[in-house]
Amino acid sequence: MLASRTLLSKPTLAVLSRQPACFVHHGDHGNWGNTNIAVVFSGCGWWDGTDVHEGVYTMYHLSRNGARFQMFAPNQQQMHVMDHMKKQPGSGENRNMMMESARFSHGQGTMQMQDLSKLDVNSFDAVIFPGGHGVIKNLSSFVKDGKDCKLHNDVERVLKDFHRSRKPIGLASMAPVLACRVLPSIEVTMGYEKDENTRWGNWPHTNMVQAVKSMGARHNVPYVDEKNKVISTPSFMWETDYHYHYIFDGIGNMVKHVMRMSTK
Repeated sequence: MLASRTLLSKPTLAVLSRQPACFVHHGDHGNWGNTNIAVVFSGCGWWDGTDVHEGVYTMYHLSRNGARFQMFAPNQQQMHVMDHMKKQPGSGENRNMMMESARFSHGQGTMQMQDLSKLDVNSFDAVIFPGGHGVIKNLSSFVKDGKDCKLHNDVERVLKDFHRSRKPIGLASMAPVLACRVLPSIEVTMGYEKDENTRWGNWPHTNMVQAVKSMGARHNVPYVDEKNKVISTPSFMWETDYHYHYIFDGIGNMVKHVMRMSTK
C-alpha cells in the first residue's frame, strides 16, 4: 500500500484523502461531439422516481462533453406517489411516469420527453439510466421480489438491445439492479458492501449489493466494465451531508466513460 502511494502525485493523494474511492474525480477525458445518448427516467423524485440531482447532473455532463441526448420514460403509472417531506406514500394520488419525468425536459422537439416504447437502439450510441427509487419501484419489481425481480418490458428490451449491439450502458445509484438482472456476468459498483458508518456518511442500501451479486454480477469499487461496456457509479446509494459535488463528479466520470466507449 505504501509503495503504491509513493507513485501518486501529491494532488492525487490529497483527493484520495478527502473522499471515498468510488467518487474520485478522474479528470477530463475529452469532447467527443455528436454522440447521441438515450437517457431513461422513471418519474421525478428520489423516493418515487428518478432522483432530480442524478437526472440533472447526467444531462449537464452530457451537454458539457458535446453529446446530444434524448429523454425517455415509460408511459405508465408509477408504483405510488411519495410525500418527500414525510418520506411516506401519499394518499389518493397516482401519477404517470412519463408525465412526471417530463419535469426534466426543457424546450421542444428532441428535448421533450418521449415514450420509452419508441426507443430504438439503432438511433443511439449509448443509453444511461440515472438512479432513484423509481428504478426499483417503477422500472422493476425489486421492491416486491428482490433478486428474482422482473423488469418493465421496455427496460429489459432496451438493456438487452444495447448490450447485444455492443453499445455502452451507463448506470447510476440503484440502476445496476436492472442490468444485473438481465445481462450475464457484468461488473458494477453500487458503492461499499458494508455500511461502516464512517466519517464519510452511511451506505444504507448494502442489501442491494448482495442482491446483484446473487444475480451473478461481480461487484467492485469503483468500476468500469470494459468488456461489457457497462459503466456504473453509486451516487446516492451513499447518504451524507454537504457533499453533492462528489455525486456530481461521480456521474461526470460515468458519462465520460460512456462517451469514450461509444466511439470504439
